[in-house]
Amino acid sequence: MADSEKKVLDREGIHRAMMRIAHEILERNHGTKDLVLIGIRSKGIFLAERLRREIRAIENANLPLGTLDITFYRDDLQKIGPHPTVRETEIPFDLTGKVVVLVDDVLYTGRTIRAALDAMIDFGRPQAVQLAVLIDRGHRELPIKADYVGKNIPTAKNEEVTVRLSEKEGGDEVVVSEVIKNG
Repeated sequence: MADSEKKVLDREGIHRAMMRIAHEILERNHGTKDLVLIGIRSKGIFLAERLRREIRAIENANLPLGTLDITFYRDDLQKIGPHPTVRETEIPFDLTGKVVVLVDDVLYTGRTIRAALDAMIDFGRPQAVQLAVLIDRGHRELPIKADYVGKNIPTAKNEEVTVRLSEKEGGDEVVVSEVIKNG
């Protein structure tokens, strides 16, 4: 961890947040009937898998799990460059009539979630879409609100929230750091 990073969640904190979100999802939806999880690439996928495990431990139910790549649905595609990296979307079930819990790591402007909603419509018309995020950092540019939040972290616009997960970085933590712009 760099000097400019402030740790706001450790491994246990992330685990507790995911357990709480799993319980809240089950309580709000009265169990798992018609419930599916979809993780947004990349870290939303790992968090959706963790939620699936927590729900399986609580309800002994194995929820359908999908993954969503939103690259072509982004409104900032021109900033990414002429050859964006596109990864696979895997939703091996029809979303029609399902309650979709869309999972992501950080909710910021809301633009990623808007893109995810657009991308999901290609797979059916869900009964409802709920949003679960590990971190809500504020600064919304679109009218999007999470249904389930692991932790609210008020940030300044010159700060960055980094989620590190063992599946990708070898350890679990959430840190906030100041972004120093050159020029």
